[in-house]
Amino acid sequence: MAAMLSRPPEGRLVETRQRGWVDPYAGLAAFDYARHTPSPEISAFVNHFWVVTWTDLAEPYEQRIVSHPTVNMTITSDFHRIAGVIRGGFSYTMRASGRALGTRFRPGGFRPFLRRPVSELTGGFVEISDMYGAAGAAVVDQVLAESDPRAAVARVETFLRSLEPEPDPLVEEAEALVALVESDVSMTRVDQLAARSGRSVRSLQRLFRDYVGIGPKWVIRRFRLYEAAERVYEGLDLATLATELGYTDQAHLTRDFTAAVGTTPAAYARLRTRA
Repeated sequence: MAAMLSRPPEGRLVETRQRGWVDPYAGLAAFDYARHTPSPEISAFVNHFWVVTWTDLAEPYEQRIVSHPTVNMTITSDFHRIAGVIRGGFSYTMRASGRALGTRFRPGGFRPFLRRPVSELTGGFVEISDMYGAAGAAVVDQVLAESDPRAAVARVETFLRSLEPEPDPLVEEAEALVALVESDVSMTRVDQLAARSGRSVRSLQRLFRDYVGIGPKWVIRRFRLYEAAERVYEGLDLATLATELGYTDQAHLTRDFTAAVGTTPAAYARLRTRA
């Protein structure tokens, strides 16, 4: 089942399903985006598959992404790699024609495929063939040779199932805690999350490093930055927003926002006139 990217009625620049995309609607003429639901066999580990396709671009198009607390596996003609949690933002430039097929794992969901702390991948990239040898190289070749996106997704599914990930209750716990951080905008401190989880702060930090790949402080701050992007775009003043999101001052919010999004909150808000 695929879901196509469409402009929301209110013209919001960042909304739940595309959280992390910087100015995504500017690219509607440049590329098509579809999301595919994983099969029940791997849905405990994989959030979704995504496919971006572009054709006959007259000029290169750069899409900037503000990263999530997740691991992604991406196969394009340019690269085929597994990305740990990326602390800053990153971008991909589309040229001429092409396709990118990505697997977005659930927070904590890559741990059963890696079988060691996910923090070992944080901030870096590993070639699929380097991690999984001949089987990894084979699925890359199969995906690149497959013209039908659904069939390409099925190839990746078959590969992931062959790795035989085992159910792990800590994956479920890690994902639930990340979801709690995302949904509760009043959560701005690690000790708040620790109290809700029933763990000590140190125990919570160990769980996040091992399964999510990065600490709970970063996860909290990243989701509050997503909220900031949405609220700035809607016109909320920065001083009020900084207080609501737990920042000590407006300048601190501006620095974090600019580092992650690649533009100042004021410049980001001006994009609203283009929506």
